[in-house]
Amino acid sequence: MQIGFNLPISGPLSSPGSLIRIAQQGEALGYDYLTLTDHVVLPNLRVPGYPYSESGEFFGEGPERRHEQLTSAAFIAAKTTRIRLVLAVMVVPHRPAVLAAKMLSTIDVLSGGRLVVGIGAGWLRAEFDAVVGPPFTERGRVTDEYLSAFRILWTEEAPYFEGSWVKYDGISFEPKPVQKPHPPIWVGGESGPSLRRAARFGDAWYPIGSNSKHLLDTLSRYRSGIARLRRLTSEAGREPASVALTYRVKRYGEAVPAKASDGERRLFSGSTTDIVADLQALRDLGVCAVDIDFERSDPEDTVAEMRRFKEQVISQL
Repeated sequence: MQIGFNLPISGPLSSPGSLIRIAQQGEALGYDYLTLTDHVVLPNLRVPGYPYSESGEFFGEGPERRHEQLTSAAFIAAKTTRIRLVLAVMVVPHRPAVLAAKMLSTIDVLSGGRLVVGIGAGWLRAEFDAVVGPPFTERGRVTDEYLSAFRILWTEEAPYFEGSWVKYDGISFEPKPVQKPHPPIWVGGESGPSLRRAARFGDAWYPIGSNSKHLLDTLSRYRSGIARLRRLTSEAGREPASVALTYRVKRYGEAVPAKASDGERRLFSGSTTDIVADLQALRDLGVCAVDIDFERSDPEDTVAEMRRFKEQVISQL
């Protein structure tokens, strides 16, 4: 099982020096990957709407002060040598398809093949309106079409595509990504459409357990999600086990209430021993990667928590 951590490209830890410090220390500690989130703009944060917390409020201080995701990934790629770079997740409709495919391919080439393209369709209508991309109501169809367009650009010598939002022919797209056939696509999201997208396009399913509308915060709920994914993958004409399992953890330990609404214990609540047991249980289910948000008040506290987790939790796996 690979273990990753979130690199905070928003808020008080997002200065260049802090980002470099946390990324390089995570690499030195032996973490397998780091993650970078994606918002271009945020609306009035006094109006709760964040789907991954019980209160509807964003975690962390100053989420509206943030760097652009793909630019940040390229910056961190230049400051590290081994650690993989996971987009967690890129909101696909926010960037024109051909331009996004080019940026992603460039990051993969310049990083030496370390990019993982985590993707989602997005959830924030005000952000869609500000970015002036495709209509919010079409975001699912747009995401699926863009993913198809990405794959053709990344793999075919004479790429051709004609869809509702993307059209190209007679173009050269070089260089191709280092990773073959293309960088891994981890499909985020917990809803029915997200699961169907993972079944059709995903190299991995990449949910967050705490989505208030589609909870995967207990072992029973997560097992049910896996069963739905396997059924949908088979219906999509793929081998049921061809989509790998990954999992994102936004909060853990004492920050997580012990009991979920289904009466079971919440994953990643409780003591260090409990968290070790949860990781072992997920590994037994076939989960190949889990990432944790270690963000604290300053870079050194964050690195210290990453070190503690490495010594007390990861060493027990």
